[in-house]
Amino acid sequence: MDAENKVDFDPDWIIDLVKVQEPLRKDIIDALKKCKKGYWNSKAWVYFADKDGPEWQIAENFILNHETKGLIVLDLLKNGKIGGIEFVKEIEY
Repeated sequence: MDAENKVDFDPDWIIDLVKVQEPLRKDIIDALKKCKKGYWNSKAWVYFADKDGPEWQIAENFILNHETKGLIVLDLLKNGKIGGIEFVKEIEY
C-alpha cells in the first residue's frame, strides 16, 4: 500500500450513523474522522491500514446497520485506528 494509490473517502455519513446507533462510542467517531483517504479492494472493502502490516491487529468488529447499504463492519484496530470498512451487502460470493 503506497500513498499514491489512496483515494478520497468521506466518512461523514458513517459518523452520523454511529452517532445515532451508538452515540457513546466517541472513540469510533474520532477514529472515523481520520479516515479521509483509503484503498478500495473491491466495492465491499475500503482499507485505511495495511492488512499485511504490523498494525493490523483487530480489537473489535463494530457493526452498524444502514437502511439501504445494509450491514457495515468497522475493523477497529488495537491502536485505536479504523483499519477498514466492509460493506457486507456488496460482498460477492
